[in-house]
Order: sequence, then structure tokens, then C-alpha cells
Amino acid sequence: MPDKDELARRRYEKLVERLESLMQGTLKPEYQGYYGQLVLGADDLAEMGELKDVRRAAREAGRRLGWKATTHLVGGRLFVLDEREVPEEIERLAGNAAAAAIDRAWEEGRRPRLT
Repeated sequence: MPDKDELARRRYEKLVERLESLMQGTLKPEYQGYYGQLVLGADDLAEMGELKDVRRAAREAGRRLGWKATTHLVGGRLFVLDEREVPEEIERLAGNAAAAAIDRAWEEGRRPRLT
């Protein structure tokens, strides 16, 4: 039977793999791995275990993805962010996408509502 340390190591590795998968899923291919972020709610955190372990696992998962991962706890939510410097062409692409989304939202707000 494996000892307690071995079980803890396996549990931690599974947590890192799970977080890595979630973080990978948030990436937009056109941003080439930049602008990574993951938000874990209170329920997610409770399910994953001790906050300090989740934060450590999230930073490890981020390193595996090439992120400069940081974690911030705000209002019961854990934000995992990629803090790397973003290349200019990707920053421009993301800025254009954000501007287009704002334009669409603004236009939708101006349309008359059918009742």
C-alpha cells in the first residue's frame, strides 16, 4: 500500500493536470497562448482542496503552459492570470477584438426592443 506522501503527491499531480487542462481550455488560438486566465469560484475551490495547494498547483500548471502565472483571491474567487509581456501584434489583435465586441454591444443596446 502506498504511503501517505505518495498519495499526497499523486493527488497534487492530478490537481495540476486538471488545472492545466482548464487553463489550456481558456486560451484563444489566435492569441498564441497569451492572455491566459482562469477564474475558480468558491464551489470549485472547495472541491479542489486547500487553497494554498490549489494556488501552488495553479502556478505549476501555468509554468507547464509557459505562463508567468500569478494567483489572486478576490471575493471568494481565485483568479489565475498569465502576467507575461504580450507581443505587440497579439496585443493589437486582442485590442481590435475587444473594440469590436464593445461596438457590437453598443449597437445592440441602440436597437429598438420588440415587445
